[in-house]
Amino acid sequence: MSANVELNNRPEPDQVLVDIANYVCDYEIDSTEAYDTARNCLMDTLGCGLLALRFPECTKLLGPLAEGTIVPNGARVPGTQFRLDPVKAAWDIGCIVRWLDYNDTWLAAEWGHPSDNLGAILAIADYLSQQNIAAGKAPLTMRDVLTAMIKAHEIQGVIALENSFNRVGLCHVLLVRVASTAVATKMMGGSREQIIDALSQAWLDGSSLRTYRHSPNAGPRKSWAAGDATSRAVRLADFTMRGEIGYPSVLSAPTWGFYDVSFKGKEFEFTRPYGNYVMENILFKISFPAEFHSQTAAEAAVRLHPKVKDRLDDIEKIVIHTHESAIRIISKSGPLNNPADRDHCLQYMTAVPLAFGNLVAEHYEDSFHEENPIIDQLREKMEIHENPTYTKEYLEPEKRSIANAMQVYFKDGSSSDKIEINYPVGHRRRREEGIPLLEDKFKANLATRFPAKRCKEIFALCKDQAKLEATPVNEFMEMLVI
Repeated sequence: MSANVELNNRPEPDQVLVDIANYVCDYEIDSTEAYDTARNCLMDTLGCGLLALRFPECTKLLGPLAEGTIVPNGARVPGTQFRLDPVKAAWDIGCIVRWLDYNDTWLAAEWGHPSDNLGAILAIADYLSQQNIAAGKAPLTMRDVLTAMIKAHEIQGVIALENSFNRVGLCHVLLVRVASTAVATKMMGGSREQIIDALSQAWLDGSSLRTYRHSPNAGPRKSWAAGDATSRAVRLADFTMRGEIGYPSVLSAPTWGFYDVSFKGKEFEFTRPYGNYVMENILFKISFPAEFHSQTAAEAAVRLHPKVKDRLDDIEKIVIHTHESAIRIISKSGPLNNPADRDHCLQYMTAVPLAFGNLVAEHYEDSFHEENPIIDQLREKMEIHENPTYTKEYLEPEKRSIANAMQVYFKDGSSSDKIEINYPVGHRRRREEGIPLLEDKFKANLATRFPAKRCKEIFALCKDQAKLEATPVNEFMEMLVI
């Protein structure tokens, strides 16, 4: 045989695909904590989406591509009157929950927001439930939604533990597409083999670049990229269920596989099996709509505000000690060109609460920035330093800290106390303190969209674990239609 002829033997599927499919098909979740956290995650994620509907730059992207389209048994987009095909519904739900950078976060070698997967999960669950009812079958329940959330969180988060896509310039929404594809295919009735096939399609898509998340190109695409990923996941699951074949060595194929093309020839590493770990340890953004590496810095700034608010012009310098990831992702100087640029700037996200005592989504808007030159004046006085201990404990599985410390120095030689915060209020170590605040956040977000009676009904249902889990998905989604 000629030396330049390749053997065309179809290989066995990559083990990474098999492991995910086995987990989705076989793993039984017996963790009460995981389901309780998933319920809180559902509340928080929906609330973030409802709040985003106040912003025209978000809502202009929503709805059917052809105005007036009617979709039988269409999936609902919470807080709207849209009934869409599940692909576009996943896009819209994913877009609104991520728009304000206020939903949950996972920090490891790779970062991301596992509740982004709710776009695919809710769209598929609502559509399938209505289809089932029309066919005389039982709808899915919210227990099914919570189960899918736990598994999607776990897939995205476990891959992220040891595998850094950002270091090779790739965006973490790739992992949203992978996780959503796996659970969506299962929800649609896919077999183990079909889940493997669909997952191969998700990896074949490769990844978008992180360009839109970083200086000098940061922009609003980062607010809809996750919606795009969940939407694509639903489409790939649908392709597979229609009979499309998979590509078994999508990761490992020499020259043409994901490892060689996109990951510098390196295979993925794993340090723990799939289970309940990610949902149980997820980080909630409770206090501030801000990139998570800045959460404790913003909290420190709020604590310092009463001591410095009347002395802003007397500040000589502001020293922030942080971890390496924060420096790499969100530390920036120079002009900030849009809200997406500002909510990924460590200096901006600490200057605002230092000067005004709080940080809310409206503080990123052009009008607020232009009317308050003190923000950029404070930014220019900031020094950012890495604390090696913070960097180390950020990656330790039993700590997963997101530490920042801040101290303000004045021109007369005096200084404020140094405020150090290792764990944000949304961390597992602060759950007892954080959950009541998360519930308050949800109630406030509900009130931006629904009348008081409906808010009370939705909140009461979401507070009752057993009742929520037993609720048909279509009935739950009906409550969220305006």
